[in-house]
Amino acid sequence: MSTPRLLVIQPDASDPVGPLGDWLREAGAELDIRLPPRDELPANLDGYGGLVCLGGGMGANDDFEHPWLREVRRLLSMAAGAALPTLGVCLGAQLLAVATGGIVERGRQGPEVGPALVSKKDLAWVDPLFAELPLVQDVVQFHTDVIERLPGGAEILASAPKYPNQAFRLNGCVYGVQFHIETTPEIVLDWVESDPEIAALARPGVFELDRLTQLHADIAETWRPFAARFVQLADGSLTAAQDKRRTLPLA
Repeated sequence: MSTPRLLVIQPDASDPVGPLGDWLREAGAELDIRLPPRDELPANLDGYGGLVCLGGGMGANDDFEHPWLREVRRLLSMAAGAALPTLGVCLGAQLLAVATGGIVERGRQGPEVGPALVSKKDLAWVDPLFAELPLVQDVVQFHTDVIERLPGGAEILASAPKYPNQAFRLNGCVYGVQFHIETTPEIVLDWVESDPEIAALARPGVFELDRLTQLHADIAETWRPFAARFVQLADGSLTAAQDKRRTLPLA
């Protein structure tokens, strides 16, 4: 199989691609990482086998402070419409949802912060990326906004009691995950230092280094193979899901 070239949009310097980038590369992908507004975003997705959009501290609709977010949403809408393998992580998932007709709002039950578990929904058991994941997966949560309403035609893949829309799929190969899988203990501790009021809402002791180290070992065990399957989706060696409800996303 040819080496798939993935566009990786990094909306915020505080959330690099981290281990997720390592897993994608070791599975054979070439990464083109863009950090706007420092790095110009491409006009289109020609030459890319897939798109990854990471997290950040801004909101999915914060265009006044970050006008380049419009371009990120345009590229996500373009990818969804073309059924280009796509993975949105936390803010990236929220941007994907907004770009395709969903609604993102401040979470009415407060932030989700710290180590967490999400569970597979029925559809996930036959999804190309999610099928081999365990029933319950370790993730990191650190967000105040949530995907209140999924885009039309979106199919939910993972959920949690507080906020149900934890992972979703569009057009067979376009994915959003509300949580983080790309972090390291050091990245999480930087977020704790930067946002102490939000971090204080987590359970006591969860940000101790030894607990974060074990958490990230568990995350790697689960999500490293997931990243490899995403590369297989991008290079064509893994068949996308058959989405009977495919709809054209809104720009």
